[in-house]
Amino acid sequence: MKFLNSYFEIEKHGSSIRTEIIAGLTTFFTVAYIIIVNPKVLTVAGIPEEPTIVATILVAFVGTFLTGVYAKRPFAIAPYMGMNAFVAYTVVKVMGHTWQTAIGAILISGILLIIATVTGVRTWLAKAIPESLKIACTVGIGFFLTLIGLVNSGIIIGMGSPPVKIGSWNTPEVLLAIFGFLFIAILMMRKVKGAILVGIIATTLVGFALGVSKLPEKWLSMPPDISPILGQFDLVGALQWGFASIILTIVVMDIVDTIGTLTALSMVGGLLDEKGNLPEMHKPMLSDAIATTLAGVLGTTTAGTFIDSATGIEAGGRTGLTALVTSLMFLLALFISPFVAAIPAYAYSPALIVVGLLMVGLVAKLDFSDYSEAVPVFVTIILMAFTYNIGIGMTAGFIVYILFKLIAGRVSEISAGMWALGAISLLLFFIYPY
Repeated sequence: MKFLNSYFEIEKHGSSIRTEIIAGLTTFFTVAYIIIVNPKVLTVAGIPEEPTIVATILVAFVGTFLTGVYAKRPFAIAPYMGMNAFVAYTVVKVMGHTWQTAIGAILISGILLIIATVTGVRTWLAKAIPESLKIACTVGIGFFLTLIGLVNSGIIIGMGSPPVKIGSWNTPEVLLAIFGFLFIAILMMRKVKGAILVGIIATTLVGFALGVSKLPEKWLSMPPDISPILGQFDLVGALQWGFASIILTIVVMDIVDTIGTLTALSMVGGLLDEKGNLPEMHKPMLSDAIATTLAGVLGTTTAGTFIDSATGIEAGGRTGLTALVTSLMFLLALFISPFVAAIPAYAYSPALIVVGLLMVGLVAKLDFSDYSEAVPVFVTIILMAFTYNIGIGMTAGFIVYILFKLIAGRVSEISAGMWALGAISLLLFFIYPY
């Protein structure tokens, strides 16, 4: 125990081993869905589902373990939603490339991200973002998390016209999700320790008791064979000139997503320094770059810091011990995948909505009287949520920020790093495979 306290500086961060463990479990139960969902999305590209479960777990374990032990931050890393859909639907289904070539692009992207991290480029770009856009990013991600929770729980549903509408509130799943949200919120109002984890477990148990969800027939299982996808990347195909725009899109989206996610999580956890930056930001960035490279080797898609980690941070997680606990749970998931699959969306989705509420509260720190700040902030927040894409919201915000500062005659407020981010953002919108 003394070693853990000393290594992770738990007391220095105002936490405790018990709190960190609860936070790690909270994060795991919130992000565990990716173990099941990621493989299902990638089957559209023809990637075998069962081996991808193993690849997803191993990438999540290694990435999160590195974040905990090396970076000493309470963040979870795993193959994330968005990029898996981009690979499956856009690169393979629409553009007609093989999944092996797409995975080759992931491997190349991971190597490029490692280089960009080691050379300090990613950290330089992150530090160039003005305070207003950092706060906007956190607020935007709060709305984004809320939308994910609302959609996944069925409280709202996507339609053609109107784009979204109220879900079926007379179904037990939606009613349980509403119960879960209110229950967690009440526990937090009463300042109950581990409120989010208690809420997830309680909602799950109520669902089982009412017969809304079924208990798994078995709790343990041996990991499937990963050999059908292990090392199947096609580097030769991915290195063709026509693939350059795809690789660039993957790299830019990862860089921007990671900057936004790390900033938002750090802001929620009070981990930023007096300049509004995360100390030693290169360490969690390197962790996700290594995880992405491993993803290419194992046969799955880009890994990134999960914004869902905010649930663990809200539960009190402040150090790498939180991530270490989450990583060990990922490793255990190799043998308890039936249990993981039994965690219903109506149980973990309310946690995302509650955390979204907390992050959106930071909007009070924004100054809407200055339009050169207000418009970029608004664009960032709205597009993050309504395009279902953190990177799109941020890149659009960067461009609008530069445009409005130019029009306002306040060029001196645009740093060299922001000019670079603006140029990268413009390039992304030109090459993005819409």
